Amino acid sequence: MTHRERVLAVLRYQAYDRLPILHFGFWRETLAKWVEDGYLTSEENERWAEGNPDDTISKKLGFDGGWASGFHPSTHLFPAFEARTIEEFPDGSRHVMNAEGVVVLQAPGATGIPAEIRHTLVDRKSWEEHYVWRLQWNEDRVRKAHVRIRDRLVPFDEGGLEFLRKDQPDDFVGISCGSLYGVVRNLLGIENACYLQSDDEALFDEILETCATLCHRCVEWTLQQGAKFDRAHFWEDICFKNGPLIAPEVFRAKIGPRYRKITDLLKRYGVDIVSVDSDGKIDALVPIWLENGVNTMFPIEVGTWNASIKPWREKYGKGLLGVGGMNKVAFTRDRAAVDAEIERLKPLVALGGYIPCPDHRISPDAKWDLVRYYCDRMRETFG
Repeated sequence: MTHRERVLAVLRYQAYDRLPILHFGFWRETLAKWVEDGYLTSEENERWAEGNPDDTISKKLGFDGGWASGFHPSTHLFPAFEARTIEEFPDGSRHVMNAEGVVVLQAPGATGIPAEIRHTLVDRKSWEEHYVWRLQWNEDRVRKAHVRIRDRLVPFDEGGLEFLRKDQPDDFVGISCGSLYGVVRNLLGIENACYLQSDDEALFDEILETCATLCHRCVEWTLQQGAKFDRAHFWEDICFKNGPLIAPEVFRAKIGPRYRKITDLLKRYGVDIVSVDSDGKIDALVPIWLENGVNTMFPIEVGTWNASIKPWREKYGKGLLGVGGMNKVAFTRDRAAVDAEIERLKPLVALGGYIPCPDHRISPDAKWDLVRYYCDRMRETFG
């Protein structure tokens, strides 16, 4: 079987010859460390990119590929804000305006998510002046987007569409459907997004509708050109360790129907695997996604809350699929920890409709030899 055939077989509860071995990419710092340690060349590091089917790093480690690959029409600000430094400080830190119009703190050596200082989007005036026109549909959002064909990036209208029109026997090809709330949260900030729901509900709804309409149009136009996909994927990141960053009842009422409009479109074009990427404890949002056509949870962060597909499957049935849920902390420990994690995964794989995958990007404290050992043991265990 090909990699594509294996992934589709698992997620459709069909027979397969062995379990696909997936990852969710790497921190750039991880790859740089592995170059220093001699496991990778600088060229391999520079050539790595998400969705590259010829990714030599994945092959060296033993992975079949990554889940997060796919075609990404531009559903964000178009054009983006020009990134620029607002203020510099004696310790080397800076306040920087990012591509979303948010001023963030950049500290020397920091690699995590930067602290937000202030937002450009604060009211209707700033919405209409800076954002509405940046969130309108035009064909260049798709035409100028790139399709990754092996180790080449090809524009959609210069060969990419021809690739996507064909049945790709070896490649599991997905389309990004954008974000229906995560981007809104980014533009407004968590607190501002919460306040706006009460202070100006009409504006909150208008922002949601503008972003959702753009996502729908990007997906619709792409499919109308004859492009074929094995799956569709949303990005959100709208939960933290204790639960959602939006009230579930608001999410169900305001976001759910907008998901349904897109998933109904996908269904008409034969796309039956629809995943969502949201970090954190997603339990309260899982039923809302399922109700509205999103059937695959990813990356199922184990975290301190011990997320697992098992209780969701028991509650919602076989219609709920999953990718992720492998506790990548094992990569920082020893072989015994990796073995124990694989033992924990065995009954979850036996449920069907589930593919283990490290529960986020592999971090710099991961040991190369343990990641390789994991891939080898997964093949021995589920081959």
